[in-house]
Amino acid sequence: MAVRVGEAQWRGDLETGNGMMRVKSGRFESPYSAATRFQEQEGTNPEELIGAAHAGCFSMALSMLIAKEGFEPNRINTKSRVHLEKKNIEFSITRIDLITKATVQGITNELFQELATKAKQECPVSRALNVPISLEASLED
Repeated sequence: MAVRVGEAQWRGDLETGNGMMRVKSGRFESPYSAATRFQEQEGTNPEELIGAAHAGCFSMALSMLIAKEGFEPNRINTKSRVHLEKKNIEFSITRIDLITKATVQGITNELFQELATKAKQECPVSRALNVPISLEASLED
């Protein structure tokens, strides 16, 4: 069973503090703060990382499903927009929008939509997230 490790260190209070997020492999490390999370300051934030993980997971799942149907997925490009909203006094991830564009020779749009929906429901990151997840999928020539 695979266990993947992400790590974060935080110093200070929420408003003036800052931290560093990294992954065990050492391939990613980035500073984060309240300003990178709730404003538009340079750096990353947990929601952005969730979005990248979700986009990657979904793209891999879609690729697998397309190949199982006998088609070759030439390219799958997925964006994940993670919505962080303040409700009452708490912040919550309220929804995630997956936007994917794929190049797959010979597949019908109907089958592609069916496989994209299945990938959204079945990728491990989708199953881990307890928020509504929308999907916009399109084929490109």
